[in-house]
Amino acid sequence: MAAMQNSPTNDTPHELIDQVRAAVSARTPLRIRGGDTKAFHGEPVSGQLLDTRGFSGIVAHEPSELVITVRAGTPLAEVEAALGEKGQHLPFDPPHFGAGSTIGGAVAAGLAGPARATAGGVRDYVLGAQFINGQAEWLTFGGQVMKNVAGYDISRALAGSMGTLGVITHLSLKVLPVAPAEATLVFNMGQHDALEQLHRWGGQPLPLNASCWVKDDTAPDAPELLFVRLRGAVAAVEAASERLAREAGGQRMDNAQAGPDWAACRDQTLPFFTAPSPDLCLWRLSLPQTAPVLELPFAQLIEWQGAQRWLWAPASAATPIRAAAARMQGHATLFRADSDGAPGVCRFDAESPALQTITKRLREAFDPLGLFNQNKMG
Repeated sequence: MAAMQNSPTNDTPHELIDQVRAAVSARTPLRIRGGDTKAFHGEPVSGQLLDTRGFSGIVAHEPSELVITVRAGTPLAEVEAALGEKGQHLPFDPPHFGAGSTIGGAVAAGLAGPARATAGGVRDYVLGAQFINGQAEWLTFGGQVMKNVAGYDISRALAGSMGTLGVITHLSLKVLPVAPAEATLVFNMGQHDALEQLHRWGGQPLPLNASCWVKDDTAPDAPELLFVRLRGAVAAVEAASERLAREAGGQRMDNAQAGPDWAACRDQTLPFFTAPSPDLCLWRLSLPQTAPVLELPFAQLIEWQGAQRWLWAPASAATPIRAAAARMQGHATLFRADSDGAPGVCRFDAESPALQTITKRLREAFDPLGLFNQNKMG
């Protein structure tokens, strides 16, 4: 867990360090912000604004090494465009939630897109990081290759930390080539049958990359649809497409239509993600992939082969929702609420005692004064 202070690189974020140093001296809380597209996620935060967008740009991209190093304030779209020019991408498919999303914010939020169940999560692709801690020290952890494990766990711990450990300044990320072939199939299928089919396919050597089950309309006769995305070698994708269509009656979609639909699912711009009424909140349930249908009377959208489930319900339903998730060895997060928030309801499930201890020690080590994004994670 060794760290290096005051990295010798000339790419030093002097302004950010100076702002943190001033905040430490005055004991002033800081609110870290990139593109501000994920401000809704987690508990509300106050404090002096620390904007990372002025520290942006791609530092290095080694296509042959499958590594890119970027400053945290770099727009996510810029990173993806640079990778796309070399036929590469970020496999965890981070949500944008808006045009201004930054790569630092994407990693700090720790959110992954539709491919998460098969490609892995954000922390699986973080090779190294530089960040400013709560004592205004600029630290380096990890490196630019998977073999460099010095401090590797700390750089990965920044994924999903939501700015509570420090100000990320640089990230080295593993990237992968874009798959040679892709296909999306849609099946008219109820939730129970969809989950059973996904569990069956998940145990077979199929190039299954993403899935989404949804019933957009609350009307009893509205169609229930399962979308499945395949990615991989051309022969494997074609064979799997024919097999799945034959076994479950699926129809293949045009990629020109399917691509934007998957992006809309990732960024929550599908019709499902429009609040049915102002008094409902969007809940995110993280469950084992093999969890059965949940007996909850709320509209749902299911991703990650059953492991991620979104539903619309009032904040007052927190107890039954979290109890249902706990019975399946999972947890529930109040992901979005209206402008009035959800008074009295914690956004996140309570951490286990062991996790509470680890979290407390990390925060004490890196932000002893508790200046960064106070109470963001409750």
